[in-house]
Amino acid sequence: MNNFPLGNETLVECIDPHSHHLHHDIWHLGNPLQNHSALFLLQWSLIGIVSKCIDLCLKPLGQCSIVSQILGGVIFGPSILGQKKELSDSLFPEDGSVMTDTIAAFGIMYFFFIAGVKMDPFTLMRTERKGITIGLSVFISTSVISSTLAFIMAKYVPMDKSLAKCLPLIATSQSVTAFVVITIFLRELKILNTDLGRLAMSVALFADVIGFVFHANLIPLMMHIKAGHHPIKRLIGQLLSTATLFVAIIFGVRPLIKRILRHSTKPINDTFISSILVSVLIIGLITEYIGLNYVAGPLLLGLAMPEGPPLGTALMRKMETLSFGFFYPSYLAATGLHINIFEVNMKSLWIVCIIVVSAALVKICAVLTTGYYHNVAMKKCFVMGLVINARGIVEISLFNVWKAKKLVTDQEFSLAVLSIVVVNAILTPLIKCIYDPSRQYYYSMNRSSMQHSKRESELRIMVCIHKDDNIPAIMNLLEASCGSEENTNQIIALALVELSGRSRPILLTHQPHETANPFSAKSTQIHNALWQYVYQHRGYTKIQSFTSISNYDTMHDDVCQIALDKSANILIMPFHKHWEIDGSVGIINRAIQRVNVKVLEKSPCSVGILIDRGGFGSSLISVSSDRPVYHVVMFFIGGADDAEALAYCSRMCLHQHVKVKIIWFLEFGSENSVDRKRDGDLINGYRRANRGNKRFGIIEEVIRDGEEMLSIMRKMKDNFELVMVGRDHSESGLLEGLEDWSECKELGVVGDMLASQDFETKASVLVVQQQRLARKLVKHKKVSSMPNPSVHEFPFDDADDLQIPRSESWTV
Repeated sequence: MNNFPLGNETLVECIDPHSHHLHHDIWHLGNPLQNHSALFLLQWSLIGIVSKCIDLCLKPLGQCSIVSQILGGVIFGPSILGQKKELSDSLFPEDGSVMTDTIAAFGIMYFFFIAGVKMDPFTLMRTERKGITIGLSVFISTSVISSTLAFIMAKYVPMDKSLAKCLPLIATSQSVTAFVVITIFLRELKILNTDLGRLAMSVALFADVIGFVFHANLIPLMMHIKAGHHPIKRLIGQLLSTATLFVAIIFGVRPLIKRILRHSTKPINDTFISSILVSVLIIGLITEYIGLNYVAGPLLLGLAMPEGPPLGTALMRKMETLSFGFFYPSYLAATGLHINIFEVNMKSLWIVCIIVVSAALVKICAVLTTGYYHNVAMKKCFVMGLVINARGIVEISLFNVWKAKKLVTDQEFSLAVLSIVVVNAILTPLIKCIYDPSRQYYYSMNRSSMQHSKRESELRIMVCIHKDDNIPAIMNLLEASCGSEENTNQIIALALVELSGRSRPILLTHQPHETANPFSAKSTQIHNALWQYVYQHRGYTKIQSFTSISNYDTMHDDVCQIALDKSANILIMPFHKHWEIDGSVGIINRAIQRVNVKVLEKSPCSVGILIDRGGFGSSLISVSSDRPVYHVVMFFIGGADDAEALAYCSRMCLHQHVKVKIIWFLEFGSENSVDRKRDGDLINGYRRANRGNKRFGIIEEVIRDGEEMLSIMRKMKDNFELVMVGRDHSESGLLEGLEDWSECKELGVVGDMLASQDFETKASVLVVQQQRLARKLVKHKKVSSMPNPSVHEFPFDDADDLQIPRSESWTV
């Protein structure tokens, strides 16, 4: 028998000392569920399966994961299956809850530690003024109004005595705006990289700091008042101990770890990581001794860890999946196990609903008011007000602490947790319905494609770079794009870096030859190489450099936003496959492929997927060099994407070291088709525009099927360094049957053939998609098509003299 002191009471647990010698397996005719370890494994297996099934059912309704994870615990709790005593005693007996709660508490410490590692406390000093103003107004207004309303209702509205005592606590909890919760919520909504997401994180970060200080001292104060102790004396001691711990961790532990990392010449080893993970348990114990909750210490320790590489990334690699994939949902499910809806009466439910709804409205009004003062769009303010009303694991851990300290009863605890479920269940689909950041890309009404731009106008090319290997091919493409005094180029360079070891995405602007910073040492080298290229072509080439450090899931938002802001004509994305020297496929990065697909879906300008197979990127070409001519071939079948690729080729041929050949595939027997006539008008227009230019030529090939087309392509594969093709094409019998063999749908039918390993060539491939207006990408069918028209017009100033029809259009 063990005695555990719990406040003024003692928990007595009786244990059979011989129980661990008993055989509980089926081969000894025992009951495996009598073994605590086997019972624990069964409990979490069932909860995990049920939670995942609920999540799959709720995903189509736009629900976030926290709803399904809590409901998974509620199903096995006293609210539903717990009503059957036999089932409850078998699966979730009272003595089995000790291990469940212990593992959940253990896991939540590491979850908050990892969450702290991903946060940079010093970004608070760099928070923009409107983020500070909005965060401060949200916290103060919600705290004051909600608490005042709670005290008034507790005094004048008839209710249970327990609810009357707890109502002010529930009201103050509504002022919590947790950075961790908002980050997870924004990530699930996939708006973390948007302007709204960044502002919401700034607001949450500042409000979270204030709320942490407030609530960390509120619980001990309430405990002292409840116990009859002198509150002022205890509060002063609590504040001093909290401040001492904070100073010791942030200004003692953090500099010590940074010094160790600075003087260490070896990579971070497992021993160092293990010692940090053990210190999480120690700091949790210390915070319990000084009166704080055990999760406060690990969170502070996580904040003391330098974010990003090398330590932050190493900790993420070791613990992130376990923390966010197991500890996080386990804690939420364990909370759901303690919810009992039968303890709640309807009158109490309505009272708590009034507090929750009023606090939500106050938050929205506070954001609208301060946002209007800072000239933030009202729609953005309204959506941000909804976002910061999101509730999550921080509030749940707060309610669990109150329940453990007996500051709330089972009824108030159930009401508080269920309010989180209901609020998130309403907010998530509502925000998805009214806010879609990609709409500004879909409905951009500015024609910026190369086909619809004047030939002599400045060409704004945006290039995205994932790694150093992308640079040679991209620089050659920029060079071939013919920057000159008459045809200037504006380069928008964006280095894409995966977010690792931090939770907040970063968008950086670079200056020429700047020193590497800790956020983007690798990308700084990339940008310096591009700056060197621009310096060699000064006078007719300009550059703007950026770095996006974000998750691959939301990386496309930065890409599309910059392309929109800078009015790019075309956006170049590297392909997700890397070819080795011998022509075999090496590294395949599926995350980059997903980024490319999303960019194709949402881009506000034309897009080119550059497949570097070694030929075009093996050496750098130069305007002033005496190198041999670089040969570019474009396979023209028809359609808006082919028209865009043709316009790009027409500009390339102005380069004195680039020779362009257009292969126009004509289907036998389609001489009188409307598409054939439109293609003929377009091709003839480019012939006349390039009359006298020996570096531009068009060859017509009359063929009957795709097999003949592929045969011609194979014969030409070794004669060119770059192959260009449109992504989608107009309806043609030449493509029938070929789409069934496509592996990479983002390249289209022909582009996928040219990029396949079976098509042996050293030539690189550029697959072009023309800018789409007010559309979404559709899956490839037998004939690739788009629902919106793309005007098939000739971009040159003398187009009227050439009598190219402007009124006709392609359906793409």
